[in-house]
Amino acid sequence: MTIWVNEQIDPSGIVYSCIASCNQKAAEDCHQNWLNNLTEDQKQEGWVANLRTVDSWDEVPVNALKLSI
Repeated sequence: MTIWVNEQIDPSGIVYSCIASCNQKAAEDCHQNWLNNLTEDQKQEGWVANLRTVDSWDEVPVNALKLSI
């Protein structure tokens, strides 16, 4: 099983928000939305939107919103 993990990471490296889903299209759409909503100031400060995959729900950060779609 592949789980798609979207993370918004603040300048200090802390995960600000996280959404995990088994639906690749939904995850990619969410990631693109997060990228589009980062302002130039946020980017310069070091905010990032990260999309990665994991093989188990155990690898998903505890604070993630976990979607079964």
